Amino acid sequence: MPNYRISEAAVLLGVSDDTVRRWADSGRLPTVRDDAGRQAIEATELARFASEASSSNELALGRAPIAGESARNRFPGIVTRVLRDGVMAQVELQCGPYRVVSLMSREAADELGLEPGVLAVGAVKATNVVVELPVRR
Repeated sequence: MPNYRISEAAVLLGVSDDTVRRWADSGRLPTVRDDAGRQAIEATELARFASEASSSNELALGRAPIAGESARNRFPGIVTRVLRDGVMAQVELQCGPYRVVSLMSREAADELGLEPGVLAVGAVKATNVVVELPVRR
């Protein structure tokens, strides 16, 4: 599983870099050092934190009202949960303050390697959510 830089975590959580740093400094969001010695957050830890912060509505604070949106919406986020059975999978993403759930074939979830902590994009059109994997830089 990859680690996420503070700035990446901030984008995924929909908050400022400073907010993520405050959470890290207070011990609420444990950090590690990456190969370059920078502060980073383990993927599974970020997924856990995103789920907890979202359920307490903490991530919804300070959101600007929406005047309009497009018919096709893309929500970058982090996979927080994957439930698989014989044929289907339920994939939950935390996209800032939004929880996005996709139902897909187990085969698709397996091919994408979807597990808690994976960076993904929920692409929404009507009632369908398509999960994509962005290129990480």
